[in-house]
Amino acid sequence: MLPLPSSRPTLSHLALAISAAGLLTLPLLATSASAEEQQPAWAQGRSAELAESPLAPHATPLTVTAPDDIPIDDLRMPDGFNAEIWAHGMSGARMMALGDEGTVFVGTRGIGRVYAVTDNGDERQHVIVAEGLTQPNGVAFKDGSLYVAAINRILRYDDIEAALANGEVPEPEELTEAFGLPDDQHHGWKFLAFGPDDRLYIPVGAPCNGCEVDPDTHASIHSFAADGSDMRVEAHGVRNSVGFDFHPETGELWFTDNNQDWVGEHGPNDELNRLSESGANFGFPYCHGLGVIDPALGDASSCDGVDLPAATFDPHSAPLGMRFYTGEMFPEEYRNAIFIARRGSWNRSLSAGYDVQVAKIAENGERAGLSPFMVGFLDASENTFSGRPVDVLQMPDGALLVSDEQNGAIYRISYTTPDYVE
Repeated sequence: MLPLPSSRPTLSHLALAISAAGLLTLPLLATSASAEEQQPAWAQGRSAELAESPLAPHATPLTVTAPDDIPIDDLRMPDGFNAEIWAHGMSGARMMALGDEGTVFVGTRGIGRVYAVTDNGDERQHVIVAEGLTQPNGVAFKDGSLYVAAINRILRYDDIEAALANGEVPEPEELTEAFGLPDDQHHGWKFLAFGPDDRLYIPVGAPCNGCEVDPDTHASIHSFAADGSDMRVEAHGVRNSVGFDFHPETGELWFTDNNQDWVGEHGPNDELNRLSESGANFGFPYCHGLGVIDPALGDASSCDGVDLPAATFDPHSAPLGMRFYTGEMFPEEYRNAIFIARRGSWNRSLSAGYDVQVAKIAENGERAGLSPFMVGFLDASENTFSGRPVDVLQMPDGALLVSDEQNGAIYRISYTTPDYVE
């Protein structure tokens, strides 16, 4: 260990009408300015009628979970798939990025750390690359350099794998001013990914639960040259995306988006979106899900011209990290499908999420169908959970890594053809 350095989704028109009706019959979300100021960020938009609601975010443990306490045996997947604990002891592990030499870099939120996990073939070891940062969720790797995005900083660690091999952590290059991103805390945690155009894509969430924003600054996905220059807004009306990837054949950007809280337990649905054209509008804050008009800010024309989701998830289930699968290990049916980690709900009475879903793209390339892939963290009978998947990462051998923020662990999902398959 190194020393610590300082086709359209299958949702019927009837279901959509019920969802919309349920939203529109709820009380409007207006509260006094003074009351809003006194509320924590997650309570913004909570009506007076819901002031005593017990719903609140679940705290993430910042301590190490012992391997024997990690619920690996509870996980269930299709026949032939197997899950094992690949690495553990990284409190708050969230987004992952793979280095050229096989290092897995892991971002966090509340604990403020970035980890590097190395694999010697028999076991995995991790070191802390950075700590004391403000929610350094975003990590990306390009040309030997690790990029880290905290809420208020963008850092680049050059030749980091070579340094780690020598028992060192390089001093980072400060790129914060070059990127010039806002540093709002609410939905301010970032996700990073390099596109096939070699540009760095970064979402900027809405600094609120539901409010009007500058569409060129917030609730958008931006791209930059790697040095922070030449900013472009690629997508508007994106409330809070914390995961995206690029289609391996078309290069199109697909992304998850978490929809608004306190509008109702049964809506609006969270989203999987496809960006077909740079600058497209995905509706926030006026239009949600599959064309649900916001009861407070929307009007009859709010969903006109909006790109509707390629698929929708359970409301408030928190779909986050996602990757297209291009490996050879899994069966052919998974080729170019998207694996999506759902961290799980806090803002609905009956919990949803806490799993990994798989999205298979329709033949027209525009819509997707969702199905469960890895389940077992959520005990529906007790309405409790034992893990919170946040990100997925394909490894060179075709195995899939899944990060679990709740347990500070990373699971390796592999596949072996079942004996009964000829």
